Amino acid sequence: MELTVYLAGQIHDDWRDQLAELAQQRDLALTFCGPQTNHDRSDDIGEAILGEQPNNYFRDDAASDINNFRTQVLMQKADIVIGLFGETYKQWNTAMDVTTAINLNKPTIIIRPESLIHPLKELSNKANVTVSTMEQALDVIQYIYE
Repeated sequence: MELTVYLAGQIHDDWRDQLAELAQQRDLALTFCGPQTNHDRSDDIGEAILGEQPNNYFRDDAASDINNFRTQVLMQKADIVIGLFGETYKQWNTAMDVTTAINLNKPTIIIRPESLIHPLKELSNKANVTVSTMEQALDVIQYIYE
């Protein structure tokens, strides 16, 4: 049985590649998807499709519409959602995506460091499972296959 996992979270490092590599080492039958990780493509997609916008507000709004559409399609197809909260970047998109997953009744795993226990306590309480490492998240998924 192959599962599709939507990887929600910041796009400014290679955590998705790291998690995919760990999953491959465990021979887990997982397909990964997630937000557009090319930051420029994500920011420019509105104008690329709809044409030049009159100012940055409308440019961001157009890009947001299309990025949210993409996220909705991929997340609805996912079997599991993993949201990674790190300490380096602001996590607004991650919080929004995890909340969306929970509201869609998607099985949701949150990965967050100890330093974020307090600020994420309510979100953590709503997710199915909260862990501290990518390895623990994969342990949870691997348990499905037992």
